[in-house]
Amino acid sequence: MTTRFKGSDREVRALDAYIKLTRASETLAAMLARPLARDGLTTAQLGVLEALLHLGAMNERELGRKLLRSGGHITTVLDNLERRGLIRRARGAEDRRCVFVSLTPKGKNLIGRVFPAHAGRIADAMGALDAAEQDELGRLCRKLGRAARESA
Repeated sequence: MTTRFKGSDREVRALDAYIKLTRASETLAAMLARPLARDGLTTAQLGVLEALLHLGAMNERELGRKLLRSGGHITTVLDNLERRGLIRRARGAEDRRCVFVSLTPKGKNLIGRVFPAHAGRIADAMGALDAAEQDELGRLCRKLGRAARESA
């Protein structure tokens, strides 16, 4: 699908690219979310568990920044994971306002089981592009993201 907007060439080209980027991203996200739902996880919950697995325990604010989630959203995600016994929260010893989040053994077991299959599904989906195209896509997305962050 392309835009039907009758703007300048610059605007039409940008809108067309944005529509394609968004549609591809949303299509992949929906495809990847279905198997996660069978394990009772949302994409945001998977992101938290994966970050804690690979980066280790961290405070809530840092976790939200790494996952590009608002404070309110990350709190809700953490509440749900904690209710299921997948994470543990602990107040900082020096600064009680700081809350550290870590995986429980149950959470580590779940993400250790779920993430390899998730990574395989991503690799399969991205297989529509060859290695050079995947590298180029990654480079372009990083460039676009950095530019957007700088202009915000």
